[in-house]
Amino acid sequence: MAIHERALQYKTWSKKTYNNKISVLRRAFEFGYRDHPEHPNPAWGLKGARMRRRDLPRIDPFRIQDAEALIAAIHQDWGEPQGNFHEFRFFTGLRPSEEIALNVRDFDEAQGILLVTKARVYGVDKNTTKTHEDRVIRLCPRAIAVLKRQLALYRHLKARGRIDHDQLFFNDDGQSIRHLGYLAKCWRNSLERIGLRYRRPYSARHTSVSWNLMIGKNPLFVSRQHGHSVTTMWRTYAAWMDGALESDIALILAAMNRDGSPVERMSNNQIQLALNVPAVAGFGTRLATWLDRPEAQVPEKKGLKEVAERVGFEPTCRNYPTIRFRVGAVMTTSVPLR
Repeated sequence: MAIHERALQYKTWSKKTYNNKISVLRRAFEFGYRDHPEHPNPAWGLKGARMRRRDLPRIDPFRIQDAEALIAAIHQDWGEPQGNFHEFRFFTGLRPSEEIALNVRDFDEAQGILLVTKARVYGVDKNTTKTHEDRVIRLCPRAIAVLKRQLALYRHLKARGRIDHDQLFFNDDGQSIRHLGYLAKCWRNSLERIGLRYRRPYSARHTSVSWNLMIGKNPLFVSRQHGHSVTTMWRTYAAWMDGALESDIALILAAMNRDGSPVERMSNNQIQLALNVPAVAGFGTRLATWLDRPEAQVPEKKGLKEVAERVGFEPTCRNYPTIRFRVGAVMTTSVPLR
């Protein structure tokens, strides 16, 4: 019975999960067979799944109104340590493994910069990031305000003897964060309480990248700040580079430049009012919210159906011959109507 259940579980793996597990298995067998070169390695026959464009994960960023409501809810439900952690990830786009590995000395308050040189993966500290490249992040006023609050909390708890480490972010009891399970639980429960559709915590990183592109920051600068390659930036986030409405830009800029008091505790009615702010339809600005996923807008134009899609994914219509061409950062597929 156990074997049958395990086999069913394998069928639900994504291609990326399958390739990751096969890679670990290959390395284990390779290490074991080094002392037995006369025997063939059975792992050589394991084939990886081919990743196509449609297999790549679609980014699912938050609207600024939804992000602010979620941040306020986490502060209200779980307290300042958890609230600061999740608020900071929205306005820096750090990988979770990088954020939990930050030390107090990594933050230069005078210069407004943060040094990212290490990571913590499954409780194991590594002296390098995922891309094996150190980077210096120039923080926006909102991120600096979060770190100032976090440092004040750190000094307070350390003076009371509840902290004996130099980690910038920590749990409610003052212990360093070794794993991401509790953080994910806080995220999920607060999302459910305020009625937002679930998105995994990594969406905060996608949101940060999308916001920076929407307000017109240089894509090369954004890629360096977030530790992406330029290829990844264009392939995954190209659709968010053009078409942002002035109203969206104003809201995002106001949120990034806020450097005042800590996040106010909002009542459930206030959170609901923030969530009910209507999203303005416009290309490149239809950030996912509630139970609807972002779909491509389809304008009709003289017998042609133009489908604007995010670069890096398969076209919506596959039954007709198509002509692809690029307009700026957006790929447009023209499909003759029949």
